[in-house]
Amino acid sequence: MNSFEMKKVEMELRNFTVRNFEKPSNCRNAAQIRFYISELCSKIEEYEKRFNYVPDWAYALLNQYTIVQNSFVHLEFVKCYA
Repeated sequence: MNSFEMKKVEMELRNFTVRNFEKPSNCRNAAQIRFYISELCSKIEEYEKRFNYVPDWAYALLNQYTIVQNSFVHLEFVKCYA
């Protein structure tokens, strides 16, 4: 895959995430985060199969959602066992 094709794939994925996802810091609950994580994982898997390439920032975004999910899980755990 040449650099032009890689840039095209990155732009396509970036446009998808901007249109369909909220920033991790703007998510309001664990269900919303879980949905975004599952959708992003599906997109990453699709891009690996279709293009054999996934931009690094997609994994960074997934990591950001996971961090927010972990904070929601921790808050829920503290509420239940406090």
